[in-house]
Amino acid sequence: MRRLRFLLALALAPALTACFASSGGDSSDAAEGGARLRVALAFPPAENLSPYGADATILSRLGVTEGLTALDANGAAAPALAASWRRENDRTWVFTLREATFQNGTPVTPAAVVTSLTHATRAKPAPAALSGVGLTAKAAGTTDVAITTEDPDPILPLRLSSPSLAVLAGKAYGRGDRVDPVGTATGPFELTKVLGSTAATLDRYDDYWGGRAQAPGIDVKFIADGTARTSALRTDQIDLAEAIPVAQAATLDKGLRKATATTRTTSLLLNTGSGPFKDAGLRAAARQAVDTSVLADDVYEGYADAGTGIYGPAVTWAEGKRTAPVGRAKATGPDGTKITLATYDNRPELPEVAQVLKQQLEKAGFDVTLEVREYSRLESEALEGKFDAFVLARNTLVDTGDPVSVLAGDFACDGGYNIAQLCDKGVDRAVARAEDAVDTAKRQDAAMAAEARILGTDAVVPLVHQRIITGVGGSVRGALLDPYERTLVGIGTRR
Repeated sequence: MRRLRFLLALALAPALTACFASSGGDSSDAAEGGARLRVALAFPPAENLSPYGADATILSRLGVTEGLTALDANGAAAPALAASWRRENDRTWVFTLREATFQNGTPVTPAAVVTSLTHATRAKPAPAALSGVGLTAKAAGTTDVAITTEDPDPILPLRLSSPSLAVLAGKAYGRGDRVDPVGTATGPFELTKVLGSTAATLDRYDDYWGGRAQAPGIDVKFIADGTARTSALRTDQIDLAEAIPVAQAATLDKGLRKATATTRTTSLLLNTGSGPFKDAGLRAAARQAVDTSVLADDVYEGYADAGTGIYGPAVTWAEGKRTAPVGRAKATGPDGTKITLATYDNRPELPEVAQVLKQQLEKAGFDVTLEVREYSRLESEALEGKFDAFVLARNTLVDTGDPVSVLAGDFACDGGYNIAQLCDKGVDRAVARAEDAVDTAKRQDAAMAAEARILGTDAVVPLVHQRIITGVGGSVRGALLDPYERTLVGIGTRR
């Protein structure tokens, strides 16, 4: 199969600072000149580069936006626009800002931070990092911002690292509900031009608080087709390509492909709110029909592990704390039940995963219609519950770095990214208990108990835990290979 894919790929290929491991180089030897970086991203903007949805990670990966905090290599909160913070009482934290400026030259002030966070709390739908969380922010002197939550929130500094809670200048919020990140962010690269969903231009922001970036700018192409992204890297049309398809990896020299263990899990989400999978027995039948080992070995060709839960091997503490699913229903016969299975092609393995699932489900007795589109053309329908089943690749720690947040956002009744349309009182209680836990070990235990409840509903069937392949050109130094997939380009990235 691998040999066939290799030959097909060649025949069909179109002619066309950092806390994480880099592809080489040292940011200390910055040169004044340097060439612009050419980057290919897999996901075109779906929401006009709003920071409140899926586009937030586009902005963070390109070094455009920042929040008050960031994630370090161990998944802990680290300083970003906030140099330090302290907990004043069980509901209020005070963040002390560093001296920094927005890309339009105005200073980052407590008032500006308050404006950004207030807009985020009012966004519809709410950013996943704020799912179930009510907060207010106010200036506290010339350098401090006091943030108060409705309920005690022990992981607020971690939550504020979310790309969806980026701090922007007041000018960004001047057009109704739209948020405009062009020239209004704080990162080392300034977004200067966006050509719809096809391309973007970024220039170095020379007054960045963290130091002058080594690359003078970035030219971005949004290339949803994985074969085209790979071909562009192989033919030296680009320098960095995210999400190289497994089937294309063999067409690249070994030195050009970098595999990174991530916290991303690909899952089958079943619509519990309407349609056939409102029936728990049919959900159980679908779960029993799936052979995850086939997906890991054949579709991902060893660049993934068979699904064991919502959290995979990269979440190293999870395996020792995992418990059996709670309350699973007995499977009932599908008897030709018609279902629509959807996924997107920005991650090229997903259509193949969906095709294998279609075969497995049909063998079990379902009548499956498969629908594959580009992600931005599917997201709103998926969130509205328009599909019976959905194959999703989800980074379980991308929103906050907190293991509980993805449970609240994706599986609680009021979750902002609840594609499974799950609303289960037992799940909500378990998630709430996990959210209330302050001690790290106890929070992890509670998260695993909530995972067991969620898996027991069969609203989600974990399929594989992925390793992401990034294409890195031979002349590139300092690419950020981030297990949380929040960063790609930093001040030390150059060619």
